[in-house]
Amino acid sequence: MNDHPTPAAGPDRATGAEAAEVRRFWGGLGLPGLVDVHTHFMPESVLRKVWEYFDALGPLTGGLSWPITYRHEEAERARLLREFGVRAFTSMLYPHKPGMARWLNGWAAGFARRTPDCLHTATLYPEPGVEAYVREAVEEGARVFKAHVQVGAYDPADELLDPAWGLLAEARVPVVIHCGSGPAPGKHTGPEPIARVLARHPRLRLIVAHMGMPEYEEFLDLAERYPQVRLDTTMSFTDFAERLAPFPAAALPRLVALGDRILLGSDFPNLPYPYIRQLQALERLDLGPRWLRAVCHDNGARLFGL
Repeated sequence: MNDHPTPAAGPDRATGAEAAEVRRFWGGLGLPGLVDVHTHFMPESVLRKVWEYFDALGPLTGGLSWPITYRHEEAERARLLREFGVRAFTSMLYPHKPGMARWLNGWAAGFARRTPDCLHTATLYPEPGVEAYVREAVEEGARVFKAHVQVGAYDPADELLDPAWGLLAEARVPVVIHCGSGPAPGKHTGPEPIARVLARHPRLRLIVAHMGMPEYEEFLDLAERYPQVRLDTTMSFTDFAERLAPFPAAALPRLVALGDRILLGSDFPNLPYPYIRQLQALERLDLGPRWLRAVCHDNGARLFGL
């Protein structure tokens, strides 16, 4: 199956054949829907710039052609996820400079209030005052944080972040963190900085985005060492990702052993292929319906108390 190029999915397709295909997938597993921990909603001005970056094949995309499949307005994107049967999703957003995170958190809090099926999401950046605004976000009901080491170009083990990591570990609020070196490496990507964070904060609920691509096995090592570390499937195992960084077949048994700590993620709407491809890629792993049920719904539902 070829994941790209693919024409953008329009409302008719999404409410018809595409949505029906997604619903057949989870319905066949006996699930009430999906829990997707890695979807992007952010201020429109910021999202447009993200899309422009993908369109221009910026260096952080690894020079890959990356057509945005779901290039729709905010309300339409949320509607699409509901049509797919996604029971809960996130508004992954992230700063790339100081002074941006608090503003993004304010926007995300408003988005969560008007979007009940969105898990209230917040973010952070290594800067003075980070502990204070992280505490504010947690007190306002943030249920998950997003950190992007590649785009933010910061060391996650920066001492400025230490109080915030400690606060989040104590509050048991998960953090989805893009820390692997795919699709292109950054100065602070890879497992070593994350290992330093976890050595200081072993109870921190880190969710390693993209299965840690391409350092899959090193991040699996960390998950096996730290019981609160999880991984999300975002883009992993699809033909698109396999061309870039194939998942090692020898590591598949480790996915079974960690089956209660792997979570569905998609990267919607910034996908270069239809949403169903992520689900089909997981099914092709042939790890069994029990594993699929856990990954696509049950693990996320348990983590977030759905």
